[in-house]
This record gives sequence, structure tokens and C-alpha cells, in this order.
Amino acid sequence: MSLLFSPLALGRLTARNRLWVAPMCQYSAVDGVPQEWHHTHLAQFASGGAGIVIAEATAVSSEGRISPEDTGLYNDAQRDAWAPITAAIRARGALAGVQLAHAGRKASTWSPFSGRRGSVPSDEGGWQPVAPSAIAFDGFAEPVAMDASAIDRLVADFAAAAGRAIEAGFEVLEIHAAHGYLLHQFLSPLSNSRDDEYGGSLENRARLLLRVVDAVRDAAPDAPLLVRFSASDWAPGGWDLEETTMIAREVAARGADLVDISSGGLVASQQIVVGPGYQVDFAAQVRRGAGVPVSAVGLITDAAQAEAILASGDADAIMAGREWLRDPHFALRASGELGADIDYWPKQYVRARPA
Repeated sequence: MSLLFSPLALGRLTARNRLWVAPMCQYSAVDGVPQEWHHTHLAQFASGGAGIVIAEATAVSSEGRISPEDTGLYNDAQRDAWAPITAAIRARGALAGVQLAHAGRKASTWSPFSGRRGSVPSDEGGWQPVAPSAIAFDGFAEPVAMDASAIDRLVADFAAAAGRAIEAGFEVLEIHAAHGYLLHQFLSPLSNSRDDEYGGSLENRARLLLRVVDAVRDAAPDAPLLVRFSASDWAPGGWDLEETTMIAREVAARGADLVDISSGGLVASQQIVVGPGYQVDFAAQVRRGAGVPVSAVGLITDAAQAEAILASGDADAIMAGREWLRDPHFALRASGELGADIDYWPKQYVRARPA
């Protein structure tokens, strides 16, 4: 029996397999509202056999969007637009997930389709970014440091977005604390120079994330909850694997069902060594050190590679991104390559199933 195609229980739900679609920004929303593109883009992965399909980083407030073209869950119009998309994912047998996010100092930036880089000025639709400290990401506008009331509003925004997500039909929630976005900015001493209860010690730097986990868990008590971490800033003096392991244990104690281990994104000076499965060892060390379920991600592109990661005990599930873009039927293909006998080939495609 293939491990990749064995089910995995997450709280009260079970994913039909362990090959999942990672969140991938599409920069194609209008006023935070997902469009027909998002419907086709996400539903195809469920038809292709994914166990969980996680929608892109979706902002919990207007100012939390990475770009003006990001999706949101900060109003009811956005919630209602997500509903037919989640229904399409569920109808095809996958669990529908969403990544709740706030971009912090990396907000109000040009989308990659614009041909421009840096911050969008206010007269062209941009806004003032916020962050733990007034430290800009290289080439972006200087953010405003959040005060206590802004932090309290942020926690409330995550809770409200979680509630809307459930109303929209999402079944799995992921809190984005990676890739240099706001919660990661609070975690890392490279972006957090505060001298109050949210800065300095690891306990203080992690305080906001733990508040958000508690708030989201309270707002959605029955939904499987994931937290995505960057296990390393790949920069001297930054957030590291040891701290990730410690806080992974903390979020699990507060009700997170799995931690999703990635890396990088905080500083432009990062020195990442990239290669096939280059982040898997981070996931393995967090899994063993914290004793929590983990997913691995990062240049995982074929069935045998994914199966080997699980067989070695390095992860409990595989998140893939670009391989799903190259082949929206990645799981169907992988099942054939591994000889896994699955019963969720779409009947319309059965004629193409390998003998």
C-alpha cells in the first residue's frame, strides 16, 4: 500500500491521500473577490486527485493583501464568491482549504504581472503597510509599527476571516506564519525590534502568533488547523530551526493539527541553497523534535520522491505547488506510477487510466 495514497486524519476530517496542493498566489482577484479563474484553477486539482486543495494566501484585512489583486475574506462579498469554488472542490472529493494571511511590510506591492517592483503608491491604489517595527523590506516602502490596538484588531481580523471561511465552505484552515509576511515578521529578530511584550525574547516574539492560533481555533473549533512556518530565514541572526521546533510544539498544544514547513522569504539578503526536496530536512527535524505532524514542501516533483519522504518518516504529508501547475492531475499520475489502487478517478477520465 502506497503511503502517499493512504488517508490521513486531521481532527474530525480525513484527507483521502497525502498529496496536497499548496497555496499559490494567483494575483487575479478584484477588490479581494475571487474570480472565475480561481474556480477553474482550484477545482481542477480536486479532479486531479488531490487530498486537500488549499487556496492562496487570502488576506484577513484589506491592508493585509500582498498586492491589490490578492484574494480576501474580510467582507461578505468575498465569502459569497468563495462558496461555489469550495463546493466544486468538495464535490470532486478533496478537502477545501484556505490560507489566512496578512502581508505586513510586504503588503501593497505590485503583482508579478505588472512588470513593476516595489510598493504601489497610494495614488495608484496602494496603501500604508504595517509591521512589528518600522523596518522596510529591501526596496519596499517603510511600514508603520503596529501599536497595541492595531495588534488587537489583527487578532480579531483573523478570527473574523476564519468564521467567514467556514461559512464559505472551507473545511481546512491554514495560518500563514512564513515567507516574510506579518506573523513571520513578528517571529524573526531581523524584522522585530520591539521592546514591549511582542519583542525581544522568543516568548514575546511568538506571542502574536499564539494569540492568532487561539482566536482562529475559537472561531472554527471543528476545522482542521494548519500553521505554515519558514523554518529558517537563511540569514545570520534570523529565525531558525530550533525556534521553529519550539513554537511548532506550542501551536500544536493550542489545537493546530499539523505544521507546514517551508523556509525563507523574510529578507532579500537570504542565501538559500536550492535543490530537489531542499526543505524536507527542516520538516523532518521539526517532526522529530516537536513530536507533531508535518507536511513537507519544496521541489517535490515526482511520485517516487514523495513516497520516499513519507516512508523515511520525514513528513506526514506532501505539499506541492509548481508540479500541480505543470500537471493538474499530478495525483492521478502518481497513483499509476506507484501502483496505488484508488477509487476516485473521475468517471469521465477512466478511459485514460493506465492498465
